[in-house]
Amino acid sequence: MKHIAAATVIATLLGAAPWLAPAALAQAPAKPAARAALAPSAQKAVEERTPIEDEPTHDLSAAELEVARAGHTGEMRCELGASVTVKPLKREGFFLVTTKNLRFRMHPADSRTGAIRLEDPKRGAMWLQLGNKSMLMSQKLGQRLADECQSPAQAAVALSMKNNPPPSILEPAPANR
Repeated sequence: MKHIAAATVIATLLGAAPWLAPAALAQAPAKPAARAALAPSAQKAVEERTPIEDEPTHDLSAAELEVARAGHTGEMRCELGASVTVKPLKREGFFLVTTKNLRFRMHPADSRTGAIRLEDPKRGAMWLQLGNKSMLMSQKLGQRLADECQSPAQAAVALSMKNNPPPSILEPAPANR
């Protein structure tokens, strides 16, 4: 019996006769166990403690700095009880945009419509500010993370638009008499 066990070990080590190896030795090594998902509170704690790089490699143009100066900052209340905070960072033109357990380091991006657009290209997020509202979108997920967010100035514009709606571009202009 000792000779068979020794022959099996030698054959296994040499790879000469794998059919002689016991089933346990012939199996491939086990994969490591999958990492368990973190609880939401643990995800938030990790997100809050993860540093965001202080010196990005993106250099802002004069036009982008002008857009950054025009943006609304502070905490903004959104629909469905959500809120978004836009806080300027040390480097001019860069902002920390936070909501729930998400943080984005954003900078201005070109916008053909005249809207203020901040982007975090690494994390795939975009903050869009219009005259009457703002929204946070995830380009990776293809969905809005927060909508109908308003600073006090945006709320005033929204109220003005509600009380004095602009003329519809789809209806004919009134005739001059």
